[in-house]
Order: sequence, then C-alpha cells, then structure tokens
Amino acid sequence: MGSMADGKDPAYAGACEAIERTLEDAGLEWEHPSEGTYVVTLPGTRKLSTTCSLSVGAHSLSVNAFVVRNPDENHAAVHRWLLERNTRMYGVSYAVDRMGDIYLAARLPLAAVTPDEVDRLLGSVLENADGSFNTLLEMGFASSIKREYAWRTSRGESTRNLAAFTHLTEPSSPPHS
Repeated sequence: MGSMADGKDPAYAGACEAIERTLEDAGLEWEHPSEGTYVVTLPGTRKLSTTCSLSVGAHSLSVNAFVVRNPDENHAAVHRWLLERNTRMYGVSYAVDRMGDIYLAARLPLAAVTPDEVDRLLGSVLENADGSFNTLLEMGFASSIKREYAWRTSRGESTRNLAAFTHLTEPSSPPHS
C-alpha cells in the first residue's frame, strides 16, 4: 500500500491508506491522479454513475461529488428541497457552486478517516446523488424533459431513458370517480 503518503504526517498517511483500502475492498473504479487525491466512480441506478473526488489535506479529508448541473427552472423550490434534505443526511450536504451546479460535499478531520467512515461517506454520496437524481431532474428540468420527449417521439427515436418521467410527458388522464 503506502505510496505517496510515506514520509508524511501519520494522520495523512493513515487517511490515504484508509481510502485506498476502502476503494480496493469495494471493488470500485478509481484513479489516484496526484498525491492525496482520489477520484472514484460510484455506480448508480437512476444516475448511471457519480464521480466523487476525495482530497486528503494537511488537516482534513474533503469529499466532493457532482450531482446535477444548474437547474433550468424552479430554482427556489430546488434549493429549498436541497436545504431540507441536508438536515437528514449523514456526513454530506448539498452545495451549489458559483455556476449554480449542485454537488455533495463533506469535510472530515483526518483523525476520523477510517475505512468504515470512508465507506459510510461514499454510501451517503451514492444514496443522495443517485436517490435524488430523478427528483432533481423533474423539479429543475421538467420543460427540457418535455421538449426532449416531444423531439424524440416526432423522430421515432427511443424514449426509454425518459421512462421515469412519463407522468410529465404523457397527457394526464381524467380523475377517477
């Protein structure tokens, strides 16, 4: 194991080892582009994959994962939903960058970085990126989804990957009596 963390502060080296062991044990696809930086691909079901960056600093581990780009519409409702979710999530929180794109972010002191904790954080990233993906698309991109559906159907193209949004794309049926 060891690697580039050798010769560094023991907490730094321990954090790097914990991350590497967790990623290996989980069988995840990951890269180590520079010292203290790990980029892992988390497989999902709604969001096909979530790229998550783990960066070991002098005093803390930062975790960042892109969830969805800046919504096209309904910003206030999307941001309120994110803030309400933040109170119920383990270890990570939704954040918005200067472009309005939505991320999950976490910061953990190096002393708390263990394989179990890295696994829990990655699980929380996956649960909150993948689990909320369709809701965020529906809230922030409903008009785009409807346009895409109409364009595809007019050309006879597949709408299979829009199946989760049929309630947005198909005419509503009258209420049952």
